[in-house]
Amino acid sequence: MYQPKNFEHLLGLKGFSDQLLKNHFTLYQGYVNNTNRLAEALSLLLKEGKTGTPEYAELKRRFGWEFNGMRLHEYYFGNMVKNGVELDKDSQLYKSISQDFGSYEAWEKDFKGTGAMRGIGWVILYYDPYGGRLFNTWVNEHDVGHLSGATPLLIMDVFEHAYMTDYGLKRADYIEAFFKTIDWKTVEERFLKSLASK
Repeated sequence: MYQPKNFEHLLGLKGFSDQLLKNHFTLYQGYVNNTNRLAEALSLLLKEGKTGTPEYAELKRRFGWEFNGMRLHEYYFGNMVKNGVELDKDSQLYKSISQDFGSYEAWEKDFKGTGAMRGIGWVILYYDPYGGRLFNTWVNEHDVGHLSGATPLLIMDVFEHAYMTDYGLKRADYIEAFFKTIDWKTVEERFLKSLASK
């Protein structure tokens, strides 16, 4: 059984009201609860020999949505911090971003531009350990659009619940606020871990 992680240390985050964050934490906890419920229901159907039923098929399809909803929120809250700092220009990640996108500034423009696209979803900076390169990716639904085998490094939620309470329709303002909260140390650790596991 998965347990919800506590992200209350983010309360007071500049650019994010406590009300928005508390609502978002509650939504995340729902994904954790639903992941557990689906895992239990699927296990029971398996024991009962009902894997050929429409109920089993629909729950199996739904599981990826709930699980990824849980995990993506953990990555998202996990790469935010009060008083975010810029990425160290001497870091391996900064050098890789500059190499793959031409410059850090070009990467940032691409990431923000991806986040500003119409629609709901996630923006994810992925590292592909097989090809040895970075990609900014749009993930529309929790369970659709991920790069297989790639490691998520930086995750930004662009579903409306992540910003509308504070920013209304001004998604670009939310994106700017998000960038001021990035915990580049955590993002760099994710990157180095992916390099080490190659």
